Amino acid sequence: MNRFGYLCASITFALSALAADPGKLTIQVDKPGIQISPTLWGIFYEEINCSGDGGLYAELVRNRNFEEKDKPDYWTLIDKGGKAEMSVVSTEPLSATNRQCLRLKVEQVGDGRVGVANDGWWGMNVKEGAAFDLSFYAKAAGKYDGKLTVTLESTEGKVYAEKTFEGIGEEWKKFSDSISSKGTDPKARLVISASKPGTLYLDVVSLYPKDTWKGHGLRPDLAEMLDGLKPGFVRFPGGCWVEGDTMKTASRWKKTIGEIGDRWVQWNIWNYFATNGLGFHEYLVMCEDLGAEPLFVINVGMSHKENVPMDKMGEFVQDALDALEYANGPEDSPWGSKRAKAGHPKPFNMKYMEIGNENGGPAYHERYALFHDAIKAKYPSVHLVANEWQGTPKNRPLEIVDEHYYSNPEFFMNHAKKYDTYKRDGHKVYVGEYAVTQNCGQGNLRGALGEAAFMTGMERNSDVVVMASYAPLFVNMHNRRWNPNLINFDSYRVYGIPSYYVQQMFSQNRGDVVLPLELKSQPVAEEPSKYLAGAIGVGTWATTAEFKDIKVTAPDGKTLFECPTFSDTKGWKLRHGKWAVEEGALRQTVETEDCRAVAGDPKWTDYVYTLKARKISGREGFLVMFRAQNDGDFIWWNLGGWGNQHSALERSFGGGRGPFAEQAPVKIETNRWYDIKIEVQGKSLKCYLDGKLITQATDTTVATEPVFACAALEKSSGDVIVKVVNVSEAEQKLELDLQGVKNVGSSGKAIVLSGERTDENSLEQPTKIAPKKAKVDVAGPKFVHSFPANSLTVLRIEAK
Repeated sequence: MNRFGYLCASITFALSALAADPGKLTIQVDKPGIQISPTLWGIFYEEINCSGDGGLYAELVRNRNFEEKDKPDYWTLIDKGGKAEMSVVSTEPLSATNRQCLRLKVEQVGDGRVGVANDGWWGMNVKEGAAFDLSFYAKAAGKYDGKLTVTLESTEGKVYAEKTFEGIGEEWKKFSDSISSKGTDPKARLVISASKPGTLYLDVVSLYPKDTWKGHGLRPDLAEMLDGLKPGFVRFPGGCWVEGDTMKTASRWKKTIGEIGDRWVQWNIWNYFATNGLGFHEYLVMCEDLGAEPLFVINVGMSHKENVPMDKMGEFVQDALDALEYANGPEDSPWGSKRAKAGHPKPFNMKYMEIGNENGGPAYHERYALFHDAIKAKYPSVHLVANEWQGTPKNRPLEIVDEHYYSNPEFFMNHAKKYDTYKRDGHKVYVGEYAVTQNCGQGNLRGALGEAAFMTGMERNSDVVVMASYAPLFVNMHNRRWNPNLINFDSYRVYGIPSYYVQQMFSQNRGDVVLPLELKSQPVAEEPSKYLAGAIGVGTWATTAEFKDIKVTAPDGKTLFECPTFSDTKGWKLRHGKWAVEEGALRQTVETEDCRAVAGDPKWTDYVYTLKARKISGREGFLVMFRAQNDGDFIWWNLGGWGNQHSALERSFGGGRGPFAEQAPVKIETNRWYDIKIEVQGKSLKCYLDGKLITQATDTTVATEPVFACAALEKSSGDVIVKVVNVSEAEQKLELDLQGVKNVGSSGKAIVLSGERTDENSLEQPTKIAPKKAKVDVAGPKFVHSFPANSLTVLRIEAK
């Protein structure tokens, strides 16, 4: 047995010990195993939830160059005591790429004030003594001898800073100055007022704090949160952001460099505009400041709804080559010179590029081949990351494959040994997106511990898993498009959810080599789960379909529910869509998302559920629901999902859904009746289509093990680093046996994250759940230690 096989075999769990006796954790310090990848723990940044604009990117003015729409969103007209109007026009372009500007027509100033105000992203945070760089472009229609006064003030009009500008002519001119605030206000605003009547034009209005992280434009408190994670890499700029809903809104890095006023103001798939002030160059600088490897995700000519024809792919492949030249080329190269002009003559030495995001199928495979061949021909040392979505490409060699997982805490606990059995001679794995998204509130301790359990498996198998990153990273709490998110903030406060501290504890205590271990933990009574019961239902997603011959039978043969034909919808709870009875079948007749009809008793436990289903139209198949507790808690078998390519079981906790079993290839034909059977018995689930078993899975509502662990050796300090995750509600005592160690330091260090499983952090209590440090008495290479209920513990023990 080789060392990898030994490692996998050695990680076993036994629950046969008496509860009164401690369990045992044996660590083979004298038999170090695989190297831990230095890039194992990283971060994934995506422009989602106003993460950049309104967050990490420190600009305070929203819609600063008026390119978002043909109306002045986020700007307010002030005309108290006067008369004026404002509008967005395209007749006075500042540049070829900045076509729109704000026109302010002042008819009368009077005794009041006339101008425009911007509140930024739900308020501008200013502190007493803080300095800002103020700038804007202005011009007038005809001669204008008035002045423009710019104030930083409260919503009630209290002025914190003021500057006056004159010399506004008939041509565009940039005005700039520094201002300092005389007060503190997290919800301040910027006001530009005119002193006389006239028609004025404004563009690229900017208010930027002078105090940014390392002087490179990032909001300090948010950047410090990133730095606290000590990431080995940064994946950017997305995510679905890279794909776009259509190719018109797909990410194109060349539009994100150069002058800020000329950058592409991009409609975001998360339903807001982004300025790309945090562009390709700024991402590379951020990676450098964090000491992290940049991993750039390039669009592969595919969006959510359309693909670029193969004969038009040349410019997209060239984009990838030019991005590498921008990052790595000499300063006298075409794109390297642009990098040098932006203030960074030295190459960034980018080593990783991901080809697409969550793209798959034949269309992705043939495009991946184009990128692979072109990049490897010119940059053979660059590591390419491929997508695993509807199957990995088979037409080219694979180096690293990006896998994504979102589900409930128990899914991650029950998959902690997922990578123990991966092939050691194949491609490497990047777990590019993973998070507990169900049954976790807005990020509770239980979810964090589920992720921690999974992370022990990734660390133990770091010869396979070379990179991993939680997702998403940030959320402005005024614009939550996804839940949960690692770092939460408003205009002046920030906190990390418990998952943030799990990431931090693993990353800051990474170690260099894996130490094989064997774990025998104390038995814990399995907790009953209400989710092992529920009613039944049917549904559609972007399709129309009909259903009939519905029957639910108990294990003893008793019929619990029967509806061979429909005469009406009585007894069915209908949600979304347009449901009607036609020709004895229950039919849903609009191609919209998440349409459901539910019937039966939420207390049903074990049963056999049979029905017939027929797709009428649309781009996917249909949904068969069971174990439905309510609108937010259920399982459905998604048949013909993911563009009518696959089927999978998905569990919803509180409305957040995620697959908990492997996908199977299933394509649902139109106008064909299918026979469906689902057998539900305890945790065992079996799903049949036309008599053929398609999916057999375990209902992961309860964790199968109470304790998870991994161990590593840090060569520089000589420390043995042990990470133990106790997901049970009981304290776990373990005897640690450091085999091959003669002497240890008299005391070790413990870092502990623990609390009630539903505990969450908040803006008001940012560190309610946060790591606490303590000393640990170590009597020798063998000692007993207690691990609290619901906890992650990192032990650092000096071994000799």
